[in-house]
Amino acid sequence: MKPKVEIFTDGACKGNPGPGGWGVLLRCGITEKELYGGERQTTNNRMELKAAIEGLKALTKPCTVILTTDSQYVRKGITEWLSGWKRKNWKTAGGQPVKNQDLWQLLDEQNSRHDIDWRWIKGHAGHRENEIADQLACLGASAHQR
Repeated sequence: MKPKVEIFTDGACKGNPGPGGWGVLLRCGITEKELYGGERQTTNNRMELKAAIEGLKALTKPCTVILTTDSQYVRKGITEWLSGWKRKNWKTAGGQPVKNQDLWQLLDEQNSRHDIDWRWIKGHAGHRENEIADQLACLGASAHQR
């Protein structure tokens, strides 16, 4: 039986593009772990994707995961749009190249390793775990401002 893990993710950007950060709160039972990082020049969407990727990469073996994000871009991308992009050789419905293809491919790899229930929650609405992920993402962004 696979371990059950909850992952809460968020991305932040000081300017878009600008210095950005990602934050992750992992929970297995009563144990929680916080992760964060960032980049000097990035976008909010890239940091939202990076948060999900890094949260999943932190799992050392295949798990049953509930991944909660406040990004519809991430949730809809992985659950609705990804299969079409792959079928169309990474082109959108309008024939344009998919933005952030490199990160979508990394997320797709992680998605295939685990059984994931992708959930969305409204950001900045007082949800404890989302607020923690947001604070971590802001830490990541602040560390890359210069």
